[in-house]
Amino acid sequence: MVFYFYKTFYQNLHVLQGGFDLKKLTLIVPCFNEQEALPFFYKEAISVLKNLNYEYELLFINDGSKDNTLNILKDFADRDACVKYISFSRNFGKESAMYAGFCNAHGKYIAVMDADLQDPPALLPEMLRLIKEDGYDSVATRRISRKGEPAIKSFFARQFYKLINRISDANIVDGARDFRLMKKEMVDVIVSMSEYNRFSKGIFGWIGFKTYWLPFENHERIAGETKWSFWKLFKYAIEGIINFSNVPLNIASWFGIFMTVIDFFAIIFIVLRKLIFGDPVAGWASTACIITLIGGIQLFCMGIMGQYISKTYSEVKNRPHYIVSESSLDDIEKIK
Repeated sequence: MVFYFYKTFYQNLHVLQGGFDLKKLTLIVPCFNEQEALPFFYKEAISVLKNLNYEYELLFINDGSKDNTLNILKDFADRDACVKYISFSRNFGKESAMYAGFCNAHGKYIAVMDADLQDPPALLPEMLRLIKEDGYDSVATRRISRKGEPAIKSFFARQFYKLINRISDANIVDGARDFRLMKKEMVDVIVSMSEYNRFSKGIFGWIGFKTYWLPFENHERIAGETKWSFWKLFKYAIEGIINFSNVPLNIASWFGIFMTVIDFFAIIFIVLRKLIFGDPVAGWASTACIITLIGGIQLFCMGIMGQYISKTYSEVKNRPHYIVSESSLDDIEKIK
């Protein structure tokens, strides 16, 4: 009888080791102006989490929203003890919001997903099963279709995945989403990579770990408007390439070598032509074109180097990733 009591007690006791709960799932949800989508998301997420047979916490990160997002999160937290929120002093970007969630998650298993229901919470039970039963460290999701997305956007997205996988060590699957479930040990490694210029898709692939890719059909946003315009996605792609590859710098170097060789032979050709045929040097038009071409190539190469220098400058300034204005968590670092 005594043995049975102790066995039952320890089976149901949520033991805290290393700052995380062995029987807890943390769901991180970055939010930026998501007042329309949040009620739908909360209802859907809670209906799934309650059936997982796991203690859970919903950790919302308000990334400086200008609408009623923060008040909605406060209302959720007042009505539900499992809901926590962190609110930034301004918009620091989704990467900073995800990093804040990783730094303040307490669960043994940690998931991150968007609030617009393009990442279906219904996949969480299968993701949790794959980690627990099949021994994976992470279960990531990928879209197998881009239904409802503009054709030009889909084309450039596919080309980006092909390019970055060729020129970097970051293994990024075509159609990869930020929606994934990870063990706490993997998240600790991500947190330890405290670089200021973050590209999470690249970080997930670069650190390795045993990952299963779970495919799903594309879901359109449940409400509200997307915050990712084509131009923002393009800049995000450039940042990813710069953060995880030195190939652009190598291209600039090879351009310089190539132009030096071309110029050397051009000088020899002009001198020999003058000595043999006595022809005058070509006129102003050709000279202007050559100078313009070389000047453009130089500026292009300087721009590439400038991008790397600017990223280095951002890192050495050591500015915080985010500043918290308010939170329902007691043990949070306000500046990190």
